[in-house]
Amino acid sequence: MQKKAIGLIIGAAALIGAGAYLLRPQAAATAGPGAGGGRGAGGAGGPPTVVSVVAPARRDVPVVLQASGSVTPVSTVVLHPQTTSTVSRVHIREGQFVKTGQLMFSLDGRAARAELAKAGAQVARARAAVADLERQRRRSEELVAQKFIAQSALDTLSSQLEAARAGLAAEQAALQSARVGESHGAIRAPMEGRVGAIDIHPGALVQPGTALATVTQLDPINVGFTLPESALADLLAAQRAGPVAVSAGTARGTLSFIDNQVDPVAGAIRVKARFDNRDASLWPGQYVTARVTLRTIRGALVLPQTAIVTNPGGTFVYVVDPDQSARQVPVGRVHPFGAEVVVSGLAGGELVITDGKQNLRPGGKVKLAGKPGGKGGADGADGAEGAGGAADGAGKPAAAQRGAR
Repeated sequence: MQKKAIGLIIGAAALIGAGAYLLRPQAAATAGPGAGGGRGAGGAGGPPTVVSVVAPARRDVPVVLQASGSVTPVSTVVLHPQTTSTVSRVHIREGQFVKTGQLMFSLDGRAARAELAKAGAQVARARAAVADLERQRRRSEELVAQKFIAQSALDTLSSQLEAARAGLAAEQAALQSARVGESHGAIRAPMEGRVGAIDIHPGALVQPGTALATVTQLDPINVGFTLPESALADLLAAQRAGPVAVSAGTARGTLSFIDNQVDPVAGAIRVKARFDNRDASLWPGQYVTARVTLRTIRGALVLPQTAIVTNPGGTFVYVVDPDQSARQVPVGRVHPFGAEVVVSGLAGGELVITDGKQNLRPGGKVKLAGKPGGKGGADGADGAEGAGGAADGAGKPAAAQRGAR
C-alpha cells in the first residue's frame, strides 16, 4: 500500500508538470507586451526601419557632354617638285620638326640657272635698245624744233621707243619667270610642323607627281567628334554665350567648329575643338575622349542617384524629420551625372534617406544605421527598449528594474 501511494503521488506530480508546460505559451501570449513594461522590438506599429542618410551637397556642377573622337591636324602638306629634275641634296631627317621656310630638298638647278642668266642678258639688251631710242628721240625733238627734220620722223622714233619699252617689259617678265623656275630647285617647308617618312634620296629623278615628304602641323591641333542631335540646341546656346571649353585627357581647348547640317542617318552632328599642343600630348590619328562643358550650374544641390524614388505618382525623396519619421519630398532631376544628380525642391539642410527606403512608408519611424543605442532620438528610445527586453528575458519585469534604479 505504501509503494502504491508513492506511485500515485509521483504520477500526480508528473501530470501537474505536464499541464504547466502546456499552459505556459498560452499564458505568455495572453500577457502580451504589457507584461514586460515596454513595446518590445517594434511596438504596435512594428520596429523602426534602419536607414542610411546623406545631407545634400551644395557645389558648382559642370554640365558635360562626352564623346569619343580622333585627333586630326589643322593642316598636312604633301611636298611635290614642280619640275622634272634630280635630287641633289636632302637637308632634313625623318621625324624632324621644321620651321616655315626651312630648306628641305635641293634639286639640280644648273638648267634653271642657265635660263635665268639668259633671261637676264635679254633684259639688258632690251634695256640698252630702249636707252638708245630715248637718246635718238631727244635729238630728233631738237631737230624738229629747228626745222631740220619732219615731224613724221619724230613720230616714227616715238613708236619705236614705245615698242622697245614693251619689249623690255616682256623680257623683264621672262626674267621673273626664270627666277621662279630657278627657285623651284629649292624646296622649303610651307609651315611649321613635323616631317613624315622620306623615301627620296640624293640622285633620285623626281617629277611633279613624285611625293617627296609630308609636313604635318601639330600645334595647334584639332580633335574631331560627333554629338547626338539632341545636344545641338545646348551646344549652339553655349557657343553664343562665349568660348566653349573642351578637354581631351590633360589637354584643354575650345570648340572651334559645328557642322552646318545633321547627319540624318546617324542622328549626330560633327564638331571640332582646337587645342594648344606645344608639348605634343595629342598626336594625329590618336583616339581620345572629348568632354564638352556646356555650362556650370552654380550652387547646385547634389544627391546620390540612389536617393531618388520614381513611381507613377512622381519623383521624390524620403527625408528624416526631427521626430525620426520619414517624409516624402517631391524633387526634380535637373542634371544627372555619373552616380549623382542635381535636384531641385530641397532647401539643403535635410537628411535624405539613401538606403532602406524600399521598406518605408510616409510617417514611418526610422533608425539611422550605425548610430549607437541610447544616444537620444529614435536610436536612444530603441536602446532603452532593448535594455528592457533583455531584463524581461532574465525574468525580472522592466518596471521593477526601473523602480530598483
